[in-house]
Amino acid sequence: MRMRRNNGRVVTAAGIAVLSLALAACGSSGPSDSASGGSTGGTDGSTGGSAAGGKGQLWVITDASLNPLQKASVAEFNKSTKSGVTFSVSDFANDPYKQKLQTAIGSANQPDIFYNWGGGNLKQYVDAGQVADITDAVNAAADFKSKLIPSVLDVGTIDGKIYGVPMQGVQPVMLFANADVLKAAGVDAMPTTWDDLQTAITKLKAAKKTPIALAGSQGWTELMWLEYLLDRNGGADVFQKIVGGDKSAWGDPAVTQSLTMIQDLVTEGAFGTNYSSVGYDNQGTLALLAGGKAGFELMGSWEVSALNGNFPKFAKSDSLTWGKFPTVPNGKGDPAAIVGNPSNFYSVTNASKVKEAAEEYLTTQLASDTYVQGLLDVGQVPAITGLEDKVKTGDFADFNAFTYDLVKNAPSFTQSWDQALDAATSQTLLTSLQKVFLKQMTPQQFVDAMSK
Repeated sequence: MRMRRNNGRVVTAAGIAVLSLALAACGSSGPSDSASGGSTGGTDGSTGGSAAGGKGQLWVITDASLNPLQKASVAEFNKSTKSGVTFSVSDFANDPYKQKLQTAIGSANQPDIFYNWGGGNLKQYVDAGQVADITDAVNAAADFKSKLIPSVLDVGTIDGKIYGVPMQGVQPVMLFANADVLKAAGVDAMPTTWDDLQTAITKLKAAKKTPIALAGSQGWTELMWLEYLLDRNGGADVFQKIVGGDKSAWGDPAVTQSLTMIQDLVTEGAFGTNYSSVGYDNQGTLALLAGGKAGFELMGSWEVSALNGNFPKFAKSDSLTWGKFPTVPNGKGDPAAIVGNPSNFYSVTNASKVKEAAEEYLTTQLASDTYVQGLLDVGQVPAITGLEDKVKTGDFADFNAFTYDLVKNAPSFTQSWDQALDAATSQTLLTSLQKVFLKQMTPQQFVDAMSK
């Protein structure tokens, strides 16, 4: 059974590096700081600009596969710009970076360009007046803006103004499967509708397999189910109202409907009986899927790299397949819509003394052929249009092509809720959702808790 032909393709190469971005986006710590920041020094080998031009700082997250590319793009800008400004790059481990940025931004030690997650993560700095509105600069660079996938650029757009542009790969959430397990259970194709999924669950249970692997000990893995179900049932606008500050939107009937569908899955044993003790960070769900003990798993695109790193034989075999999240009956949402991490972003600090040069760097480097190819070479799918041919070549062709088409054709790309919302709301969300999965909280009690 080669279900991958219509719904997804199997990875054919080792070393896919999508996980490196996923770890950064999801809060992994990583190596210690490699630079201290500030206006002097850097890690790109630059020697400084003219006295008239000045120097600038770009701050990023430490990432062994991406930092060389980021530094190379800055070095290229430093050689080609006529502004006289040169930038240097400082990279920091994830958690120290967040703390350092919060302390430095708005001060004399702030960077000129900084890495961020868009959405609520960026909005807190925008609301404080610490981020430059780069709308005019992006619009003026028509060739640059036309290359950006609109649904991804939207995550760096707040109140109609552009404050961040995508600088890394896209990370949609999709449904993964073990094709051998499905075939043995009599499931002949990846499910495209909710009824298909229900039928598959029934067959997998009869075959004594866990239908869907779920790392229920970590709330963010469960959140993916609510994110997709709400999008399919009520459309993307429901959550956008919540992000916009309308707490009454939690009371939308589609929220309760989605939570009820989740509890129905739990009741019928879709996730097995011990899902609440399964972890993702210790490869719990990876082992279930690769070991032939589970049929499906809902996870971000970084899953392929995670499988390749821990279960390479499975990752490179025809056993691994994937597809879109199923449609639901009478759903108001567009079945082509997706959820996940649209990208990570570069923004410019409002008080930067080299703001124009910073904007020039963003609009001349991030969609350049060299930068785009550099991302593809490390297994990242850039948020750039017109890559139909490029994603079909190289070591990561199969996976890159599927991911690219998924994102390119999406009418909306909803950011992971725990990143789109403020930290306090996100914690309440994850805690309450875990209680829903454990049936310790009803859908209405969840709505009441989130509406406060």
